[in-house]
Amino acid sequence: MWQRWVILMLLLLAPSFALAVDPIPLIFDTDMGNDIDDALALATIHALQTRGECRLIGVTLTKDDPLAAPFVDMINTYYGRGTIPVGVVKNGKGRKGSSYLKVAAQTKADGSPSWPYDLRQASQAEDAVSLLRRLLAKVPNRSAVIVQVGFSTNLAAFLDSKGDSISPLSGIDLARQKVALLSIMAGNFEKAVPEFNVREDIPAAQKLLKEWPTEVVLSGWEIGVALPYPAVSIEQDFRVGPGSPVVDAYRAYAKMPYDRPTWDLTSVLYAVRPSRDYFGVTEPGTVVVDDTGITVFEKKAGGRHRYLTLTPEQKARTLEALVQLTSQPAGGPAS
Repeated sequence: MWQRWVILMLLLLAPSFALAVDPIPLIFDTDMGNDIDDALALATIHALQTRGECRLIGVTLTKDDPLAAPFVDMINTYYGRGTIPVGVVKNGKGRKGSSYLKVAAQTKADGSPSWPYDLRQASQAEDAVSLLRRLLAKVPNRSAVIVQVGFSTNLAAFLDSKGDSISPLSGIDLARQKVALLSIMAGNFEKAVPEFNVREDIPAAQKLLKEWPTEVVLSGWEIGVALPYPAVSIEQDFRVGPGSPVVDAYRAYAKMPYDRPTWDLTSVLYAVRPSRDYFGVTEPGTVVVDDTGITVFEKKAGGRHRYLTLTPEQKARTLEALVQLTSQPAGGPAS
């Protein structure tokens, strides 16, 4: 009889145990403004934070555009987390300009911002490498997850950073000591063609994959393409509340209705929920970037790299999770 009571008590306490797990400290490194999936991915992170699964401690930008940092601050503020620090790249790769970053500059009839936020100028934001060092210096050992969904510019520069007043550790030692996982949207493991995030800064991608000292899991181009975000969700699932800047940005990116690959969202979902079987992962190995930007995976025992796979059976469940998270209404704990 007592065994039954023990089992019953464990079942009753199980939710408490789940809630007691500390949320994952997460850094989002993004080329916000190039494709709308970056904005959807940031919304997904906020939903996961509201559910207590992660804690967004900072956003760093590899797109050198004056509206990128204000746009990120606008989204963070919409979700009640306007104090999250934003770091910017200096003299970054890629093109300036964006069809949807302009949402951050839109105003109402009275001249006030359409969506409130405080970071009005990119010059107000911290340098990306300095912010990465500061954030990682504060987290417990082997606790942080970095989700990189843009170019490798910031993280490659971070690896080269030296000990300073923030931390006596070099960038590579901070990564080794503080980061549990680097989840990257990069590469193409279906076809031998250069993928955009890699192609835009090939030397940085080569350096990152060669030198990053902890586990790296890549979500290739083919994964996001297989999971298109449905336009019907933008049109129908965000109706709770006074609207959403994410919806405004999606509508500004291209003529509606359109479905868009969930490239960046897949790296977020794996980073926070790696054991939920949304994806498969390869055996360990090494990913090498050649001088044209093509990514080549070589299976290797003890290798630090793996990449995501996706079966037909996983597709429907994974896309459903992405849509539910991305369209989750703002609200809940701001911390």
